[in-house]
Amino acid sequence: MSGSRITFLEGQAGQGAALARIADRVRSQLASPERAALRNARRPLFTGMGASYAALAVPVQQLRTAGFVTQRVLSSEIESGTAGFDTDCLIAVSQGGRSSETIAACRSAAPGITRAALLNVLPSRLGELADVTVGLGNEPDSYASTIGYAGTVVALDLIAGAIAGRAQDPWGGIAEHTAAVHRQAARVVAGLRERGARCIASDTVAAGASCASAEEGALLLREVVRMTAAASATRNYLHGEMESAGNTLHLVFGDGREIELARSLAGAGHLTLLLTTARVELADSLSVIRLPEVPDAVRVVLETVVLQELVARLSAERGVPIESFVFANDDTKEGGLDRSRLAVAARGPASDGSRAAGP
Repeated sequence: MSGSRITFLEGQAGQGAALARIADRVRSQLASPERAALRNARRPLFTGMGASYAALAVPVQQLRTAGFVTQRVLSSEIESGTAGFDTDCLIAVSQGGRSSETIAACRSAAPGITRAALLNVLPSRLGELADVTVGLGNEPDSYASTIGYAGTVVALDLIAGAIAGRAQDPWGGIAEHTAAVHRQAARVVAGLRERGARCIASDTVAAGASCASAEEGALLLREVVRMTAAASATRNYLHGEMESAGNTLHLVFGDGREIELARSLAGAGHLTLLLTTARVELADSLSVIRLPEVPDAVRVVLETVVLQELVARLSAERGVPIESFVFANDDTKEGGLDRSRLAVAARGPASDGSRAAGP
């Protein structure tokens, strides 16, 4: 079974209300006796592919901070089993429940390990393999995910909170937060979209839970804008990775060393967008989106709202249809891709020609 598809712009427009619905559903599910094995996990191992893997930076950071032994791993690395990982619960994430690597990882989990699945689409093959499922509610989603990705971050925070025994969660005002940040993002992105569309590549840089945003940002820039992009952890970026800057777009997420980094990049003339809760003055080549002081997981969702607005506008500026993809890989989804629902674009001059020279 497949969840219904909407356009990327429709996903943006309906996202706040959808996230509030998802939070209510997942909160209710996690309180049920059927999810006791998930709540009682002491050494959870999170796995997924693509955007789902990026989202896993959020619960891993939260649970490590709470003293739990946990990590995330690409499903392709444990397709043959979980040997070598000290875990009592494998939490597999796949919005559609059809990612072939994640299904293989769940199928191969060692005996005695609780197999949990976080999904948007139920029923699905991954859900059938799992001992415990948590569902977002079959929310309609865009092909380059909007609601599905952000909803996964919401659900992962709630799962981490349930495992850690958190008394309350931070999702009560999520619809209002997303609306306010989207309005700010639209204003800021409008001022940089023309120059940003001419950039030949992009770096996305963050630390902690916001590594999810850096990884998701790089993926969206590749999928939606067809711009070469790479994600880096802040401290690692300082060790030489930033030296390739030149006619590049830089997305920097954070309140610490990230601020100085953003100023350094912009000071050298490189187009930089800083997402931060701090008061930072604008400068030549430096745009700033100021986020509210919220818990890490909420912040990641708000960073995602900014990323979605950015890639939508850059895509339009470069003349790249958001819903089109260049490559359709049949072996990434069990049962293959439904090509009737996927626009496959030309590979040649259309995308190359959009990459005009000059900053």
